[in-house]
Amino acid sequence: MAELGRLAPQVVVVAGFEEQVLDTSLADFEFELMSVDEEATVPPSEGSSDRIWLVGDDAPVATLTALGAPIGARAVIVGGDLRALPPETMEMILGASQVEVLSDLGEDADWQLAVVLRGDELPGGGWLMFDAGFNRRLVAMYGHPSTPGLGVLGEQDAEEGVERLQTIAEGYDADGAVILPTFEIIATVASAGPGEDGDYSAETTRAEIRPWVETAAANDMYVVLDLQPGRTDYLTQAKIYEEFLRLPNVGLALDPEWRLKPNEVHLRQIGTVDAEEINQVVEWLAGIVREEALPQKLLILHQFRLQMITNRHLVETPPELAVLVHMDGQGPVRDKINTWNLLTRQPDAGQFYWGWKNFFDEDFTIATPDQVLELTPTPLFVSFQ
Repeated sequence: MAELGRLAPQVVVVAGFEEQVLDTSLADFEFELMSVDEEATVPPSEGSSDRIWLVGDDAPVATLTALGAPIGARAVIVGGDLRALPPETMEMILGASQVEVLSDLGEDADWQLAVVLRGDELPGGGWLMFDAGFNRRLVAMYGHPSTPGLGVLGEQDAEEGVERLQTIAEGYDADGAVILPTFEIIATVASAGPGEDGDYSAETTRAEIRPWVETAAANDMYVVLDLQPGRTDYLTQAKIYEEFLRLPNVGLALDPEWRLKPNEVHLRQIGTVDAEEINQVVEWLAGIVREEALPQKLLILHQFRLQMITNRHLVETPPELAVLVHMDGQGPVRDKINTWNLLTRQPDAGQFYWGWKNFFDEDFTIATPDQVLELTPTPLFVSFQ
């Protein structure tokens, strides 16, 4: 219509449309309806449409319907995040041979459509980690594959870990949530010595992590790679494990407790990181999601003291990522709940999802599933160390 307005024709000659459609779509123009030989036209396709045109709610649907019918195309009104469309709309899109965006649906529409068309969903289904229409909760075993000293994950191999997670997760579906079993693997471990690179962080080889990632994929599970970077930065370490982060079932966790300043060593202070450094990871990880047309990826920020993340309100939360703050303090349940309330009642708390951690050894008593699910906001990630 805009192009017709620019051309300013005296008369628009139209063929193949019903007059009532033209009365609406060409209301501002004089038009002449040309008769056609109906036997020479292409008959409308039957059944599902081979082509789908995605349009906004302001599009001239009647006109597009008339245009599309002879070639088997159908205009479908969509809005918001294309990864969260109703199932019936998703079915039409995935069943079409060609899908085109004909309206301005926002700057995210093209890559979100690419995600849907690629079809790599999250374990358990869907493209959004915490879709409003799909109640998902991740329950994780935390630790390092080589030792039980860093958490429960290292107390068995990956295959046995799959079975143990089923027991650990019991009760966390009491509110109707679908449980997504998860391995949270410490990919870089805070170290007492500087190491050859001087960063006070030991990087686990990709070869040691790979069997756990493969086992998780084979069992419809998720993996989170945890970084304890010492004196280096998070982005530098995250890039070591880029091959895994380009998979649809692998997310990332940043642990500020183990982020050192140039002259610091571990266990003499609680580490801290600023939103600026976190955002370097956010932007890089979001770029991977777009490049690979991946489902939304989980990014976890560990925190049990306010000063561990400075300028938290400036942490970016783009639609490519589900950014979750994980309250991972230890001690009596009452003290942990007090810490939870402190962190979750900050003015910026609403921009994040939230998670809770249980310690088998360090907690005086472990919070029960009922106690955890009674928290506000409701934890969507629960881990065990």
